[in-house]
Amino acid sequence: MQRQKVSRDSYQSFLWFRRAAEAGDAYAQFNLGLIYRKGEIVERDDAAAFAWLEKAALQGLAFAQNHLGALYYKGHGVARDDAAAAHWFGRAAAQGDASAQQNLGQLYRKGRGVGQCDITALGWYYKAAEQNVASAQNLLGECYLEGRGSCVNFPLAMAWFRKAALLGDAQAQLHLGLMYQQGMGVPPSESQALCWFRQAAAQGVAAAQRELGIAYIDGAGVRVEPLRAAAWLQRAAAQGDSSAQYRLAVLIASGRGVRSGDSEADDAAALEWLRRAGEHGHVDAQIRLGTMYADGCGVARDAAAALGWFERAAAQGAPTAQFHLGLMHANGRGVAVDDAAAARWYRLAAEQGNADAQNNLGVLHAEGRGVARDDLLAVYWYRQAAERNHPLGQYNLGSMIEQGRGAPRDGVLAYMWMLLAAANGDEHASSAKSSIGRTLSPSEIGRALDMFHQWQVERGSLSQ
Repeated sequence: MQRQKVSRDSYQSFLWFRRAAEAGDAYAQFNLGLIYRKGEIVERDDAAAFAWLEKAALQGLAFAQNHLGALYYKGHGVARDDAAAAHWFGRAAAQGDASAQQNLGQLYRKGRGVGQCDITALGWYYKAAEQNVASAQNLLGECYLEGRGSCVNFPLAMAWFRKAALLGDAQAQLHLGLMYQQGMGVPPSESQALCWFRQAAAQGVAAAQRELGIAYIDGAGVRVEPLRAAAWLQRAAAQGDSSAQYRLAVLIASGRGVRSGDSEADDAAALEWLRRAGEHGHVDAQIRLGTMYADGCGVARDAAAALGWFERAAAQGAPTAQFHLGLMHANGRGVAVDDAAAARWYRLAAEQGNADAQNNLGVLHAEGRGVARDDLLAVYWYRQAAERNHPLGQYNLGSMIEQGRGAPRDGVLAYMWMLLAAANGDEHASSAKSSIGRTLSPSEIGRALDMFHQWQVERGSLSQ
C-alpha cells in the first residue's frame, strides 16, 4: 500500500515538473531530464533526458550543463561527441561546478575532445578537490604520485590521498595502503598499509582484497592464516583480478591449510584459477601453465597447449617463456624442428639476461644450427651465461677456450671455468677439468685455483 502511495506521489511530482518545464523553468527541465535518465518513475528515455537537459543547459544551469556533457561523453540519447562534452563540461566548470571540473580534468588527461594536457588536467582536479570532492582529491593525489602535470611529490600525493580516504574514497584508501607498504615518501609500515587495505577491501576494491590475502599468506603485519588469505583472494579473484587468481591457484595447489580433502576437486579448482589468471594475461600463470602442459605435471602432457601458453607469455616479453619456445622449436615439441626459430626466441630471452637462453644460443652459433657458425658469438653468449653462474655455460666456455675457438687458447683460464662448472654441479666438468689439468704445471693449476676463489668471492653470489 505504501509503495503504491509513493508511486502515485512520485508520478504527481513528474507531472508537476513536466508542466513547469514546459513553461520554461530551468530547474524543472533539469529534474525532468533526470527523471527520464533514471527511468524510475517513467520508462527510461535517454533521448527525452537529453532534450530536457539541453533546454536547462542553454538557460545556463551548471548542473544541467555537466549532465549534458556526460550524455555527449557516453553517447546516451545523442551521438557520442567528445568536443561537445568538453564544451558543456567547460561551461559548467567555469561556473564552479565541482563535478564538471573533475570531468573536464579527465578529458584533458585522456585527450578526448581537447588536446591532451596533464598540467591542465591537474589544474581542474585541484579546483574540484578544493571543493572537497573525494574522487578529485584521489585523482590529484595520483598526479603527484605519478608525476603527471607536476613533479613526483610523495608528501603532496599522500596528503591528498589522506583527505579523500577520510571521506571514504576507496581508491585513495588503496593508494595510501600501497604507499605505506612500499615506503613511498614514508617509512614502510605494515600496520598502516593493512589499515587502509582493510577499508578499501570492505568497499569491494579487488586490489585491496588481494593485498590483504597476500599479507595473510606472507605474515606481513598479521599472523599467517591460509584460510583468511584464501577468503580475501577468492573475493578479489571473483572480480577478475588476475594476480589474486594466480595467488589463489598457487595457495590451493600448495595445500597450505586450504584444501578441502577432495584432492581431485582441489586440483581442478587450482587449475581453473590458474587458467583464468592466464586468460586475463597474468604472465607467471601463463608460464606455469605452459610448464605444466609441457611436463605433464598436474595435467595430461599436451605440447600444443604448452606452446600456446608460452606464446602468450612470450608476446608480453617474458624471457622464461621465450626460452621455452626456443627449446620447443629446437626439439620439435608441439611444432616441427626449426633451429632458426629457436635461435630467434633464444636471442630475445638472452638479450634480457636469461642464462639458459644465452647458453643455448651459444650452442647454436658454435654448431651453426639455425644461424651461421660463429665461434666469436658462441664464446660471447657462453660468457654471458657463465658470468651468471650458469654451470653449462661455464663448461662450454671452458671447452671453447681450451680448444682456442673464438678466444685465445688458455689452459689456465679453461681450467678455472671447469672448476666453476664442477662446483656448480655440471656432470661433465670434473672429467674435463682433470683432462685439462694434466696439461698444466703445478704453478699454472695454482693460478687457476686463485682465479677460481677470487671469482667466487667477487661474483659467486650471482645466480641464474
